[in-house]
Amino acid sequence: MKKDYKDKLLERFPHFEKLLNKIIVKEVPSGTTLLSEGDIATKLFLVIHGCLRTYFIKESGIEITSQFFIEGQMVSSFESAMTGKPSRQYIDAIEDSIIGFFQITNFKKMISDPGPGMNDFNRFLISRLIFYMNQHASFILDNPEERYKKLLQDNPELVSRLPQKYIASYLGITPVSLARIRTRLRKQINNC
Repeated sequence: MKKDYKDKLLERFPHFEKLLNKIIVKEVPSGTTLLSEGDIATKLFLVIHGCLRTYFIKESGIEITSQFFIEGQMVSSFESAMTGKPSRQYIDAIEDSIIGFFQITNFKKMISDPGPGMNDFNRFLISRLIFYMNQHASFILDNPEERYKKLLQDNPELVSRLPQKYIASYLGITPVSLARIRTRLRKQINNC
């Protein structure tokens, strides 16, 4: 593994040092599918550079984006990885990306030992739980324009770097609806 990638991984995930010799670093082009529905998740992906997304495909063929993962974040189908059941989601690279990955079995060993690795993972789980609770509440309580404004406030980088079709899917609206929201917000800004 190249030293600069190792340093980046250790900076973000300091207690993964035990796993560094097991992490494989790989460049993946945009459009690469890392996990498909029906597969059993066996890898944990660490985003070194680029962007991954998780999504579901409805029976109608419509893709629903559930989350984006950028530099310094990790992703897997944790439900599948921890239960051994087939994944219900997909994981794709939506930008040319550099990822590190290792086997979930190695990760399970690391987090089963009391100590820093387990503590880091528990903090990670709590932060993800809070994120998903807030996301769920937003879909119940907020209209699409309010969800878009929150995305702009919390993750302006995503809005500028990702295709609008993925952002619309993440917000639960069509690209046409997103374009209308963006136009309305631009008009509000210009009228101030």
